[in-house]
Amino acid sequence: MGPRLVVLCGLPGVGKSTVAAAVADRLGAKRIRSDAVRRELFEDPTYSRAEKDRVYGAILERARSVLRDGRAAVLDATYERRADRDDAVALADEVAAHLTVVRVVCDDEVARRRIRDREDDPSEADVAVYENARERFEPPGRDHVTVDNSGDLATTHRQVEVLF
Repeated sequence: MGPRLVVLCGLPGVGKSTVAAAVADRLGAKRIRSDAVRRELFEDPTYSRAEKDRVYGAILERARSVLRDGRAAVLDATYERRADRDDAVALADEVAAHLTVVRVVCDDEVARRRIRDREDDPSEADVAVYENARERFEPPGRDHVTVDNSGDLATTHRQVEVLF
């Protein structure tokens, strides 16, 4: 089937990293996290549009390398803009990778609680970032699958097993 690219999208705090880790484990894929890439590129991130563009560009370059090696890549990022997701789609086309876009959703109150309760998490998103992202998030305009991460970990893992 060739290489596989899985692009996650969703609001901060909905559990994208949880889902991405499960998908990567299931596929034996390389997970590329925007939070980790951002920390590597910027000592004191500002989250400006130019900075976000650089982070998403670096994510795609890393994914390109993984995919060209014939391996699967899972992109763990908010991907709130359709244009950024379209760039990932273009990469999949470029390297003839099988593409799956996964939108991760979660009950609003559960997401807020999880954000407030975060410990030892590389994400710097707080509830204010979540609220801001809710206003800006552009729903997928293409075929995608949805994972509802409102419940417990076992329920999320069962959804991933069905999809992958």
